[in-house]
Amino acid sequence: MDYYVYMLASKRNGTLYIGVTNDLVRRVSEHKQDLNEGFTKKYGVHLLVHFEECNDVATAIEREKQLKSWHRAWKIRLIEETNPQWRDLYEEIL
Repeated sequence: MDYYVYMLASKRNGTLYIGVTNDLVRRVSEHKQDLNEGFTKKYGVHLLVHFEECNDVATAIEREKQLKSWHRAWKIRLIEETNPQWRDLYEEIL
């Protein structure tokens, strides 16, 4: 089973959220619809701006922890290397 580490943003250079899931389409849809109380609903963090695929859950969780420990500037640089326009990648994964 594949797992995904993903980053959501409220807008370009806005608030960031990092998560892990085994169903990227479902999980991002939940964030976009504000189905769960929490950080992304409170701060309007709905744009999928980066994601990475991992082969197992342990690797995905390790990568999530690594990204969460990064300085904000490093996270922004990672997003801009793969998605310089900060496009919402959700439509591309449907």
